[in-house]
Order: sequence, then structure tokens, then C-alpha cells
Amino acid sequence: MEKLSKTKGMNRRDLLAMIGVAAGGAAMYHAMTNLGFAQESGYKGPIKLEGDPKGASVLILGAGLAGMTAALELRQAGYKVQILEFNNRPGGRNWTIRGGDVVTELCGYTQKCEFDEGLYINPGPWRIPYHHHALLDYCRRLGVKLEPFQQLNRNAFLHNTKAFGGKPQRVRDIMTDLRGHVSELLAKTTQKGALDEEVTKEDQEILLQALKSWGILDNDYKYKESVRNSEFRGFKKDPGGGLSGEPIPSTPLSLSDVLNSGLWRSLGNFANYEFQTTMFQPAGGMDMIGKAFAREVGDLITYNAKVIKIEQDESGVTAYYEDTTKPGTVNKVSADWCVCTIPLTVLSQIEMNVGDAMAAAIRAVPYASSVKVGLQFKRRFWEEDEHIFGGISYTDLPIRQISYPSNDYLSTGKGVVLGCYTWNGPNSYEFTAMTPEERVAKCVEYGAQIHPQYKEEFENGISWAWHRSPFTLGCAGDWSDEARKEHYKNLCEIDGRIVLAGEHASYLPAWMEGAILSSLDAITRLHQRVMAG
Repeated sequence: MEKLSKTKGMNRRDLLAMIGVAAGGAAMYHAMTNLGFAQESGYKGPIKLEGDPKGASVLILGAGLAGMTAALELRQAGYKVQILEFNNRPGGRNWTIRGGDVVTELCGYTQKCEFDEGLYINPGPWRIPYHHHALLDYCRRLGVKLEPFQQLNRNAFLHNTKAFGGKPQRVRDIMTDLRGHVSELLAKTTQKGALDEEVTKEDQEILLQALKSWGILDNDYKYKESVRNSEFRGFKKDPGGGLSGEPIPSTPLSLSDVLNSGLWRSLGNFANYEFQTTMFQPAGGMDMIGKAFAREVGDLITYNAKVIKIEQDESGVTAYYEDTTKPGTVNKVSADWCVCTIPLTVLSQIEMNVGDAMAAAIRAVPYASSVKVGLQFKRRFWEEDEHIFGGISYTDLPIRQISYPSNDYLSTGKGVVLGCYTWNGPNSYEFTAMTPEERVAKCVEYGAQIHPQYKEEFENGISWAWHRSPFTLGCAGDWSDEARKEHYKNLCEIDGRIVLAGEHASYLPAWMEGAILSSLDAITRLHQRVMAG
């Protein structure tokens, strides 16, 4: 172990993290939970807003999932409901860009999507965990067809420009070799008696057998080339038929190469509770969810309504809004109560008379920076040439990851990959600063280091930088522990006749589930106040 601690580029912290990745995602899950992420949904079924609101009216600001959830449930409970929405469509960040769509970022950057019919990119949410019970229940109730989303594909790539000469490695190779080498190390430690104080002799024997099985070790507890471990990491020559059918085992990567590649860090993305199997996506695009909600409450929505002022007094709430199709035209609408789902980055710039505590909370939450780029190719070369069907490849290049479509497998013709997905950090800010065309060009340049076919097969692309999104000014609420402790409760409390909802008002930031649960909580408390009034 002393030798390992001195391996180039590997310190004790990295080694422990590497072992944690090999051993599973439990430690990571607990850490994420402490940060307010990775929470399992607390949804227990449809809410029941019992009692007669006696004609009370509610104004909802924003027709994203939080706003439309509130509208659907409040109208069913007997409230008079109306919604103001900035965009000319429902869904908010629940959004899909297809061929023919025209999108405009701040600074006037306008793009027309050139994707072929049936192809699309989801610039916002793009996958649904199996434990997001509320969202899945609404999909069931609203008739949204779901299909599997492939997060882990062991045949996808892990890539580091400084490792293995820049050659991408298959996920399964790094995953299997890491597990094997760690198992061998732990077996040696056990055999030398280093665990005598922690584990009984009987349990040590069981542990050794478990390591032998889990780590694919031989009878001497060694991890080395064999037919057996090739059944996990893949063969140099696959088993076949006839006289030439004998397989040739593959050669595992050395422990030193695995450690110093840093590729093991990406394995945590597959162990993370948020990304564990089974994940889902709506068939045909993520906006199928927003459209399904709109079929229920679309008649309540006023589109192209940019809220510029919110007033409340003891009797009600009034919102002033500009019709974006008629600049300078200001209208107003009033109601007894208001559910405001406007992103905090935008809301903080709108005049609104709420108490100091809520006002401070609104200003306290910065939003994460994120950029996505969709690339259309002439053919599905990732399937045809490299046998990658869905899943994600991770890289240290600024694009960070490539996600392959989880639908229409083996279809002939063109396809769209998510050629870049950044989340906070220098890469995200770098791409945000580029023009949309520059982002697409850079993605093709970077992606060609993983898939050489990129440059020949590329046809067109489209990008979206969330900090240049006029209706959000960022991707999602990015709470710190300190800010959540000081401001979260004040953000969620009802202030006079106004209550806030959205992913920013949840412990599931950046997830559609967080938006829905926040909305259900907000309208339950609002209904209780109405009934008590």
C-alpha cells in the first residue's frame, strides 16, 4: 500500500475516492443527501384539497410544471385559476427543440433548428429517475408514454486527453479492472491479518470468497488475464462458431494505468442514486409532459405575458404584464391569491411588495450555469461502427459528456446526439460566452477526439446556454448549505397572499420532481389558509 500511495498523480484522498467508486455509491449518496440533492421523492399519491374555496381565485405566474400542477389541482378543487406565461408555449424548462423551431438567446442570438423530422434535443431536463414518484404519477394520469433512458452503457467511452495516448476506453474495461484490482488489494490486506481487529476470522473467510467472486480473482486471489474476467470486460476476440470460434481473452489494464488515468472518477456518475436504473424519458421528446399538462389547463394560460410588477394588499394580488408581441402594451390581472413560479433570477428583478425575509431569500440563490449542444449526423455511426446503443461517454474535454439517443435503435438514416452538457465551472462559462455557432463548431472539434467520424458525418447543430435564457437567466437554483439554512424556510413561507413554488423551492433542485413537489406543498398550505380564513 505504501507503493500505491506514491503512485504518480494519486494521493490518499484520490485513492480513497477510487475505492469508494469501486465499492459502490452509498457514500456518495449520503454526501449528496447532506447537500440537499439525491433525495427520494416524498410523494405518497394525489393530494386532496378538501373543502369549498367558495369561488376564491388564484393567479399563477409561470406555466412550467410547477405552475401547471398548481393550476390543475386548484381548478379541480374549485378555485378560479388563471396563468401568465412569458413564453409562447407551455412547459418552461420542460422543453424540446425540433426541426423548424426558432430560438433566441439574450444578446439577440437567434437559431433555426435544421434537424430532420422526428429528431430533437432536450435543452433542459432529459431524464427521469425511477424514484421521482410524483412526476411518474402525473405522466401516468396524463397519458404520457415513457420509454427507458440509458444512463449506463458499459460499451460507451471514458476519455482523458492525458491518459492512454488520448484513446478512449470502454466503460466496462475501467469498471471491471478497477473492481478487480481493488478486490485483489483488499484480499491481500485480509490475508495479512490487517483486518483482524475489525472482522472475525469467519467473516474474513466469507469476505475473501466475496472478493474472489465480485472482483473476478483466481484461486490465488489475483486479478489477471483470463477467460472468466473477459466475460465481464470483454474479449480480445469474441467467442464464435465453428473451427475459428475459440475466444481470446483480453488483457486487463494495470492498476497504475487505471489509477493515473483518472477515468475511474466518472464511474461515480453511474453509481449516483439520481442516475440508477431504471431511468425514463417521454417518447418523442421531454416536452410531451408539458404538452400533456397543457391539454388539461391550456385554456387558463395567457402566453407572451412578461410580468413586470406584482402588488399585494389585504384583499388580493395584482400582476402587471407586458404583451411581448406588442411591446409597450401593459395589462393587469388580479386574484385573491398568487402562486409565483417565476425563476428567482428573474423574480429578483421584478418589483414586488413582499416582506424583507422573502425578498432576501429571493436574492440569495444564484443559478447554475449549463450549456447543451445537439448535433445531427448523417448516420448513426455510434451504433453502426462502435455498437453503442444509448448511454453516456464522459471526457475531460470541455464538452464533458456525449449522450447517445435511447430510442430508434438500429434505425437507418440520421440521428442526433447530445454533443455537450456542461454544468457550472469554467467549461460552462466558456461555452456560454461563445456564439451558438461557435459552440457547435467546438463540439464537433472536441467530439472528433472521441469519435473520428464526427467531422465527416456532421450535418448541423443547435445549442442553448441557460444563462442566456431570457425566461430563466440560468439553469436551476444552486443552493449552498449556508443559504439554505438561512433563507429556505423564508422562501417557502406564504407571504401575505403570495406563495412561491418551483424547483428552487425544493430539496430536488434542477429536477422536474422538485418543481412538482414544491407546487403541491405550496398549494396545500395555501388551501389550508383559505379554508381557515
